[in-house]
Amino acid sequence: MTISEQKTVKFIITRQDGLDDIPYEQEFEIPYRPNMNVISALMEIRRNPVDARGNKTTPVAWDMNCLEEVCGACSMVINGKPRQSCTALIDKLEQPIRLQPMKTFQVVRDLQVDRSRMFDALKRVKAWVPLDGTYDLGPGPRIPEKKRQWAYELSKCMTCGVCLESCPNVNSNSNFIGPAPLSQVRLFNAHPTGEMHKGERLETIMGDGGLANCGNSQNCVQSCPKGIPLTTSIAALNRDTTIQAFRNFFGSDQV
Repeated sequence: MTISEQKTVKFIITRQDGLDDIPYEQEFEIPYRPNMNVISALMEIRRNPVDARGNKTTPVAWDMNCLEEVCGACSMVINGKPRQSCTALIDKLEQPIRLQPMKTFQVVRDLQVDRSRMFDALKRVKAWVPLDGTYDLGPGPRIPEKKRQWAYELSKCMTCGVCLESCPNVNSNSNFIGPAPLSQVRLFNAHPTGEMHKGERLETIMGDGGLANCGNSQNCVQSCPKGIPLTTSIAALNRDTTIQAFRNFFGSDQV
């Protein structure tokens, strides 16, 4: 029987009332509408927070913003796969639909998680282009078209956290910064202005929690919703850090 014939959509949602509370599962059943996505279903539950047994409950908490797979805020685990809930169409999901928070990050409430771990890693590797002052610096240096094309692919990262969730080496027992921050190192090292901190970024990922913690499982590149070549970046960074290690050893920038 198809979803449209069932006329309802069934959800099993992992909920958690607070940071230190024990998670539990709660079932919901809502009327089916054509072209629904997971976000619209959650909105329906929020509008009428009654579980499948008819018991009144609290609205489910989750994060969202752009609703067009750009901001990365609505990441969650849907039927066992980390992905964006705004582009998860109900018609393409097997019922009952299971919604869980990403386990890599600390759960704030229900499906809401704190992605500070990822943002702190971006700060650690200085994932930005440094500017001197707020005045007009004039046009920036031109980037060769060939480099611009692959750099643009890396710039599509929306810090959704899906690659960290799918990586077996990113967990509570590891301080591995994860695929997304590593890829951003390659992006900003390739920028003519950002390159001024290239050595510092490479030194950072050569240390604890950096490249050496990557197990090359390939899960990140398979799960990335933007199709970013994360493993290609990691391979390129392995080469760059090897060169940096020789420079450190010989004390010269001419290696």
